Formats: sequence, C-alpha cells, structure tokens
Amino acid sequence: MAFTPYVGLTSPLALVVALVLRRWAVAALAALVVGAFALALLPRAIAGPQPVVRDGVPLRVMTANLYLGRADARTVVGLVERRHVDVLALEELTPEELRRLDAAGLRRLLPYRDADPRRTAAGTGLFARRPLRRLAQVNSLNVVAEPRAALALPGGPVVELGAVHPPAPVHGPVATWRHMLREIPGPDVTRPTLRLVLGDFNATLDHHDLRDLLGAGGYVDAGDAVGAGYDTTWPAGRRFPPEITIDHVLVDPRVAVRDVSVHLVPGSDHRAVIATLALPRAPRVRVRVD
Repeated sequence: MAFTPYVGLTSPLALVVALVLRRWAVAALAALVVGAFALALLPRAIAGPQPVVRDGVPLRVMTANLYLGRADARTVVGLVERRHVDVLALEELTPEELRRLDAAGLRRLLPYRDADPRRTAAGTGLFARRPLRRLAQVNSLNVVAEPRAALALPGGPVVELGAVHPPAPVHGPVATWRHMLREIPGPDVTRPTLRLVLGDFNATLDHHDLRDLLGAGGYVDAGDAVGAGYDTTWPAGRRFPPEITIDHVLVDPRVAVRDVSVHLVPGSDHRAVIATLALPRAPRVRVRVD
C-alpha cells in the first residue's frame, strides 16, 4: 500500500498498450483504472479548503527521525534556529544524541522538554520554546516512548501535543502498529483545546489505519492540506526503495496550515518535516461592570 502512488504513475501504460493494440474493451477498463487512481491520488498535490483563521496565532512545528541517534545534531539544531521552530518532535532519540543536540544549542533554543531518550529506536522527545505541561501517555503498550504535553500560547488556545512513532508494520508487529495508531486521541471540536500529532507514523496516506485518523478521527494532514502530500520523507536520499511519505504533522480541523517543507538531515534516513500553522485565537472574555 505504501507504494500506491508509484503504481498509479504506471497505470496509463496499460491504457496506451490497449489503444495501440485496438483492444477497446481492455482500453475502457484501463481508462477506468487510470481515472480511479487520479481521483484518489491527485488531490494530495492540490491545496484543499482550510478554515478561515484571521489574525491567527502562529506556530511552527517540526518532526525528525534521528535514525538511532545517527542524525547530524548541528543540522537539526540549525533547522530549528533558521526556521524559528516552536515545537520539535524527535524520534529514535538516544541519550548520546540528546547530549550532542544540547551541545549544538537545542536547550538554548527550545528550553522546555518532555523527553524519553533510549538506546534503541524507542526513544522519543518533545521540545518547545514555551513551557510544557506533561500529560499522561495514551500508548498502553509502551514499546516506544510517545510523550504528550500541553502548550499554552499567549493569546491563543491550549494545544495538546503528541509525538508518535509506532513500529513499522513489517516483520511481525503489524498488530502493534495498528493498535498504537488507534490509541491516538482525535481532536474534540466541542472543547477549546486543540490537538496536534506529529512524528514518524510508519504509514502513508494510502494506509487505511492512518486515513481513519483523518476521516472519522477528525485530523487533517498538513502536507495534504497545502498540496505537499507527495513531499517524500523516507528513505531519504536512497534510490531503492523509492521514497515515500511516512512522517506527518496532523492538525486539528480548526487549524490553518500555511506551509509545509521537508529537509534532508545528514546521517538520518528520514527527512525532517516543518509545518507553519495558524491557530485560532482564544475568545476574549468581556467583563461587565455595573
């Protein structure tokens, strides 16, 4: 399923061959297949409708998989500094890599954190420019650290942040991957608190488990919202297998996405994802004086 876009790109070949051979019934069927792929895949390259957020509170978030702590720490911190990142989620965070990141200036730029570095791929951390209030994890399996924290923004709402990294659904842990995705709490539009989830989902928009988070779950994929749904993230810089998009920023439907970009990080097999968001401002309370 992860390579569905590449299958879609090759689907016109069958139509061309059928037309050249004048197999009209086959050509008609092939045309239907091409049309189905186009309807399913093209919208990701086209910016879609978004909520109107006038004078919104800006928030820039970034997620990066560090490839077992092998990513170049200075590049990661440099992206945070140059792009003025407010919230950072790091996956496959090891204690040694965290020390390198702090030595490169991460603590100076993002002094608040909820980090659980581990010596395996299970380490994850949330880092922020403003204070974080730790929330209980929803990951009942605890095979991977998935910190959650609340962030209060001046003039804006409280944002519940979640960093996720379910294990890749290969070589056995499909049930674990699916269970961890299903445990992610969706946004609740009846509450003023917003929810954002970012990280390495090990899933593309063609996996129905991720689509469930975007459909009934209520989230919006930031890349899909701005027509950047095909900005691939893994395996970064390799020719085989071809790159796919498994790193995502999922936002509350009340959040407007202004921009999404991906960035190569030396030493890592994932590209970092940076999303610029606009959050609705907190409603002003009028006090009546008699």
